[in-house]
Amino acid sequence: METVRVLELYSGIGGMHYALKESGIPFQVVAAIDINTTANQVYSHNFPNTPLWNKTIEGITLDDFNKLSFDMILMSPPCQPFTRIGLQGDIADPRTKSFLYILDLLPRLCRPPRFILLENVKGFESSTARERLVTTLKQCGYTYQEIMMSPTSVGIPNSRLRYYLIAKLSTEHFNTEISSEIPGASPHPAEDDSPAPSHPSNQDTCPPEDGVQGNLVLYKLETTIDAQRKMTQNKNQSVRQIQDFMGPKVEVNIDQYLLPPKTLLRYALLLDIVLPTCRRSVCFTKGYGRYVEGTGSVLQSCTDIEMESVFKDLEQSSEEEKLQQLSKLKLRYFTPREVANLMGFPQSFSFPEQVSTKQQYRVLGNSLNIEVVSRLLHLMVS
Repeated sequence: METVRVLELYSGIGGMHYALKESGIPFQVVAAIDINTTANQVYSHNFPNTPLWNKTIEGITLDDFNKLSFDMILMSPPCQPFTRIGLQGDIADPRTKSFLYILDLLPRLCRPPRFILLENVKGFESSTARERLVTTLKQCGYTYQEIMMSPTSVGIPNSRLRYYLIAKLSTEHFNTEISSEIPGASPHPAEDDSPAPSHPSNQDTCPPEDGVQGNLVLYKLETTIDAQRKMTQNKNQSVRQIQDFMGPKVEVNIDQYLLPPKTLLRYALLLDIVLPTCRRSVCFTKGYGRYVEGTGSVLQSCTDIEMESVFKDLEQSSEEEKLQQLSKLKLRYFTPREVANLMGFPQSFSFPEQVSTKQQYRVLGNSLNIEVVSRLLHLMVS
């Protein structure tokens, strides 16, 4: 096909750009737009030849957009107004202002884009913002599909359930339903993979295994259903193992990622712990490395120790004994490179030297899964 001219809104660290490259679609990003300083540093570092506008979207005129003459819009608007553990301000939240501005501009463009892809958190699908989006698309003559999808659908051992909408300017419907092309993708809102405010588990929902309940030993703050679900996920052969996404041991000093003693003592029962052979991990958020509950899994580096043996008598132990026991597991955070691997970023992706580890986790947590988006892009355009 001919080269597609792409406008990348809320461009972040370039997840959409990498997804385009992965999809095989011939493309040119005519402009990437974001106001996050750190994200823009990372984007420019990896795509130095792409025009990057450090502007608010609502500060860009209709004439400026028309001059770009783009065929496709890719966007991942701010998710905070729609997260279920937030205030859920929806369109009343000031952070939706730029998105509403885009919807206002779309019918007035001289040449509407042929394709639109939007990504957001679960919760967006029931928002007023979503209602306005689909109303605008219908008025402009688009057909569209909405999908709830997690990286586990494409064999990646990480839960990151997200809402996606793909639209094309056409009188014809999509030739193929996404859910029939990608097993696990849901055309309707799927069950939650994010934590309730006081619960440590944010897995994709899987049916419990029959007959395992009586054999489970619950040694952490999790329910029987939590434990059953994790067992089921780890037996899913369609999903790869964590170790396939881990960085070389010589790449960094892994000891710097070990959980500090205070964190082990205070949050041990809340940790979502995975082994290199696991086929599951929970969603990494921008708070990973700073906060514990619901921000992402931690890795058990010492695989010779049974986790159950460490936790079963932990509550009856003194603090010194607890620390001795927990330290045996050598629990550590995933490195930013490993998080990037699980989110589908290629090995060519890197961070500028001036971006701290904390900043790296933050911008990764705000990004998207490249493999999932690339599949959707390919199906949207093909």
